[in-house]
Amino acid sequence: MGKKLLITEKPSVAMEFAKALKITTKRKDGYLESDNWIITWCVGHLVTMSYPEKYDEKLKYWRLDTLPFIPEEWKYEIIPQVAKQFNIVKSLLQREDVEEIYNAGDSGREGEYIQRLVFMMAKPNPKAKIKRVWIDSQTEEEILRGIKEAKDSSEYDSLSDSAYLRAKEDYLIGINFSRLLSIIYGRSLANKINEDRASISVGRVMTCVLGMVVSREREIRNFKKTKYYKIIGVFGNKDSNFRAEWKVNEKSKMFESPKLYNETGFKKENDAKEFIAFLSGKEAIITELKKSKQKENAPLLFNLAEIQNECTKRFKIKPDETLEVIQNLYEKKLVTYPRTDARVLSTAVSKEIAKNLNGIARGYKDEEVQGFIKKMVDEKYSTNLAKTKYVNDSKITDHYAIIPTGQGYENFNSLPQLHKNVYNVIVKRFLAIFYPPAEYQKIQVTLEIPDDKSKTIETFSCSEKVCIKQGFLEILKPEKSKKKESNEKSEESDDKGNNLEVLKILKKGEKIEIQNFELKEAETSPPSRYNSGSIILAMENAGKLIEDEELREQIKGAGIGTSATRAEIIKKLEKIKYISINGKTQIITPTVKGEAIYDIVFKSMPDMLNPKLTASWEKGLDMVAKKEIKPEIFMDKLKNYINSKFNKLVIKM
Repeated sequence: MGKKLLITEKPSVAMEFAKALKITTKRKDGYLESDNWIITWCVGHLVTMSYPEKYDEKLKYWRLDTLPFIPEEWKYEIIPQVAKQFNIVKSLLQREDVEEIYNAGDSGREGEYIQRLVFMMAKPNPKAKIKRVWIDSQTEEEILRGIKEAKDSSEYDSLSDSAYLRAKEDYLIGINFSRLLSIIYGRSLANKINEDRASISVGRVMTCVLGMVVSREREIRNFKKTKYYKIIGVFGNKDSNFRAEWKVNEKSKMFESPKLYNETGFKKENDAKEFIAFLSGKEAIITELKKSKQKENAPLLFNLAEIQNECTKRFKIKPDETLEVIQNLYEKKLVTYPRTDARVLSTAVSKEIAKNLNGIARGYKDEEVQGFIKKMVDEKYSTNLAKTKYVNDSKITDHYAIIPTGQGYENFNSLPQLHKNVYNVIVKRFLAIFYPPAEYQKIQVTLEIPDDKSKTIETFSCSEKVCIKQGFLEILKPEKSKKKESNEKSEESDDKGNNLEVLKILKKGEKIEIQNFELKEAETSPPSRYNSGSIILAMENAGKLIEDEELREQIKGAGIGTSATRAEIIKKLEKIKYISINGKTQIITPTVKGEAIYDIVFKSMPDMLNPKLTASWEKGLDMVAKKEIKPEIFMDKLKNYINSKFNKLVIKM
C-alpha cells in the first residue's frame, strides 16, 4: 500500500498535524514516518529567485545599457542555508511509494508560493496525486477536516499564478527602478545626505508608503494655525441653563460675509464682539426639538489590519510584532488564521459558533470574561448570527475574521503576558457581537433669534447624547483619554457639557431667556502623523486613513499590499532608514534620506507614489487569483509599464 506525504511550512505546524493524525513514531532527520503517513516541512522559503548576475555576469554591474532587465525564462535556486532540508523534502517527494502528496502550506497566497517553488524544483513522483489542505485554524478537528476535504492541487493554480506574478512584479520593479534611479540620481543623493555613495531602493508598495509618510509630514510642516472665534449662547435661567453654538444660515445677517472664517466662526475677535453686541437684548425661540433613541451595534470582528491598529494603540507595539503574537496564538490553537482581510464569519462557521463559546466558557480562566459569558446565558442572548452583519459569505475571500477557537488552553499559562493580553482583546471583540446594541437618548435643540429691524434670523443649536443601555459597551468599554479624565470638570462647563435633564423639559415654540453670550477662541489643527498601526489601516484603504469604522467597511476595495505583507513593508522602510518609528508612541516620521528619495521619485516617476496605482496592481493580482484575467495579460501590462517608464526617464537624461 502506497504512502501519503504531507508537507507543512514549518516544523511546529508539522507536529500539530502529526498529533491530529495520531502519528507517534520517532522523528527522523527532517521528517516523521508511520505506516501510512510521511510528514515533512519547509522552514519558510527553501527556494528563491536568482539575482540578475546568474543570468549574465555583466548584470552584476549597475549600468544603463543592461537595463531594463526582463528575463524570458526565469531562474530559481535553492537557498544555501536550507539546502539540507530542501534535499530531504525533494527525496521524499520523489519516492516511488508515495501515492498522494498533501500540500499543507500556510493557507494564503505566500504559503502557496513557498510550496509551489519547492514542487517546481523538486519534481515530485509523477504518479502521485497532489492535493491542497486549506484550514482556518490549527485545532485537531480543523486539521482533520482539511485533510479529508483536500482539493486537487490544480484548483489552486490561479492562486499560484497570482503568487508567482506578485514575486516577479516586485522583483522587476525593485531591480529595474532601483538601478535606474541610482544610476541617474545616486551621486546627487549622496551629496544631499553627506555620504560618499548612495543607492536608491524602490519598491512597488514600499515607495508608495514612503510617499504617504512624507506627504503627510510636509502637510504638517507647511500647516499654519489659524485662530477663529465662535459664539456660544447661554440660554435659560440662572439655575437651569444650557449652551448652544451659533452657526450662519441663509437668513443670517452674516450670510456670505467676508468677516467669517467658516460657518461657525469669525476671523477677527472684534467682529465677533460686535456681532455679540448686535445679538444682546433680543429674545430666543425654540424652533426645533428632536428627541430620538439611537442604537449602536458592536463593531465587526478583527481582521489583521484592525487588530494591528488596535494593538499599536493599546500596547504600543509595531504591526510585525502584533502579527508575530497572533501567529503564535494561531499555532497554539487559540485563535483562527491571522492573515485575513475579512471582518465577518462564514455562514458555515456561524452555525457552529456555540462550540467556540462553550470552549471559552469551559477553558478560559478569566474572571471578567466568565462574567460576560454568564450574563449571556442568564439573559438568553441569541447566538443565532445568521441574519446579522457579522455573517456575510460575499465578504470572505480566503479566510473569515480572527476569532478565538475556544481551544488550546493547555498552552495558555506558558504564554508571555503580552500574548495573553492580545488574546483577551480578541476574545472580548468576539463576545461583544452576541450582546445587544448600546442605546442612546439624543436631544437636538435649535433656537432662533429674530431681528425685526434687519429682518434677519440667527440660529443657535446644540445636541446631547446619553447612553441609557450599555449593551455591548459592557465588554468594549470606551476608553477615556487621560486628558479627558483630568479635565472632566472643565469639560462639563464647556459648550458640549449640557445636562440632558435641562434639555428634556424644553418645549418647541417656547420663548427662552438669554443669559449671555461667550466668545470662544478656536484654532485649526494640522493632520495627525501616522503611527505604525494607523498606517496599516491606511494601506488597507488604498492610502486613506478613515477613522469611521462603518465608512471604512463600505469603501473597502483593493488596498496597498496584502494583510500578509504590510507589516514587513513598514519594517523594511525602517530598516533601510527611510522612516523612523518612535519606540514609545509608535509615531512615524520620514528621515532626511527618506525625504530625499521621495523628491527623486516625485521628479522622475511620480505615479509610483500614487496609492491608486499600487492598489490597481494589487487588484490585478486578485483578478488573476479569481481567474478574471489570464496571467499573460498581467505580465504584458507589467512589461509595457516598465518599458514605457524607462523610455521616458532615459530620454530625460
